[in-house]
Amino acid sequence: MKRAGLSSRLGAFLFILPLLASCQSVIEQTYEPQVAPSSTPQIVDEVQKNDPRAQMGAREHPRIVASYGGEYKDAKTERLVARIAGALTAVSENPNQSYRITILNSPAINAFALPGGYLYVTRGLLALADDASEVAAVLSHEMAHVTANHGIERQQREEAEVIASRVVSEVLSSDLAGKQALARGKLRLAAFSRNQELQADVIGVRMLGEAGYDPYAAARFLDSMAAYARFSSVDPEADQSLDFLSSHPSAPQRVDLARRHARAFGPEGVGDRGRDYYLDGIDGLLYGDSPQEGYVRGQTFLHGKLGIRFDVPAGFQIDNKAEAVLATGPGDVAIRFDGVADAQRRSLTDYIASGWVTGLQPDTIRAVSVNGLEAATARASAERWDFDVTVIRIDTQIYRFLTAVPKGAASLGPTSDALRASFRRMTPQEISALKPLRIRVVTARSGDTLATLSARMQGTDRKLDLFRMINALQMTSTIKPGDRLKIITE
Repeated sequence: MKRAGLSSRLGAFLFILPLLASCQSVIEQTYEPQVAPSSTPQIVDEVQKNDPRAQMGAREHPRIVASYGGEYKDAKTERLVARIAGALTAVSENPNQSYRITILNSPAINAFALPGGYLYVTRGLLALADDASEVAAVLSHEMAHVTANHGIERQQREEAEVIASRVVSEVLSSDLAGKQALARGKLRLAAFSRNQELQADVIGVRMLGEAGYDPYAAARFLDSMAAYARFSSVDPEADQSLDFLSSHPSAPQRVDLARRHARAFGPEGVGDRGRDYYLDGIDGLLYGDSPQEGYVRGQTFLHGKLGIRFDVPAGFQIDNKAEAVLATGPGDVAIRFDGVADAQRRSLTDYIASGWVTGLQPDTIRAVSVNGLEAATARASAERWDFDVTVIRIDTQIYRFLTAVPKGAASLGPTSDALRASFRRMTPQEISALKPLRIRVVTARSGDTLATLSARMQGTDRKLDLFRMINALQMTSTIKPGDRLKIITE
């Protein structure tokens, strides 16, 4: 919905998307000092043009990027990631392998590799990492998959999905949902076997140590990612398909393995973490939702580019996904909000009755007004669920609310009524005041504490918990003057 023109059948409303088995490698990295750009750089396209593995990666690259909201473009952050990757390449098992590294514009915590040296890391992962060694841990693991030819070993599995992919392409290729379905299929194939993951962990830790990074970063960041997964999973059954830990070997085993191999480089404290230059590189990094997808602020969804906003009732959790805004609340109540283009400007009552609502009760269709906007409502019932359907027109766009409750539940009317009444256009002042959240690096002053610094966080009602999370602080950690820390604010 957040992107105008998305459509989706009501019958798919409550189904969780398939789990995405992307490569979730969490191995912290060590900082490689004194890495400078080459004065005679080699162009990746030229190096890879005769590499069949690179051609495989190139075919899937556009779909992967589309599924994750596009590329995140920021010269400072790109230089940071290139610096880390350059240090690792010099000590990799195949230093002649070239890499194309893409920062994905997604708040998900993820990184993965495709054959031929295509590496991906999300801005969400960069926001969570506490230093350069942790990002190096992730990239070294992904590089290990590439140099060990794990992608080639799974090629037979790709061939088994060709027919299914072709069907998806033909049916959905013009729709973002189609791009996501294709990308998710490919990322399932990007999932490696348990032995391959553990092999990549071992290779990655070795690369960390040899590059001069803290070899214990791998174990440290695995712990951080597991803690973040627990923090963010309000519903353990929710879709985590774009995140890192959805399909990997058990974290405790990998953490133990990473620590054991790190000991080959000495006790904890060896190697460089590269924290200061890392914080410099991510200061100002976009955090959470991007402007193109709208923002969640507490119980409110706001989209400045579309100029709309609405509130969900107290106790509901909003999930701003690429295909729709979803919200879940007490008593198994669920809400979906999306939008479709309607250049024909058909009547909204006719639109509701046009066949896209499963289990529609035609005699319930009503034309209404919502805060001065043309609208229509109806009820539907399918399987175990009752639905309220509300559609609202603004110019050539139809916005759709679908509220679902267990069959017979009395909460359908009050929930859908409150939701509908809250939908309105944003004022010009509200639009100009709406700004994205970003990572800001601050230096603690005398008198600063976890409580005072976390109170400056925006966009979350769990300020202290998230502050600790993004700064890798323990329950017993304290703040000293001069400490550099991340906060999330506009």
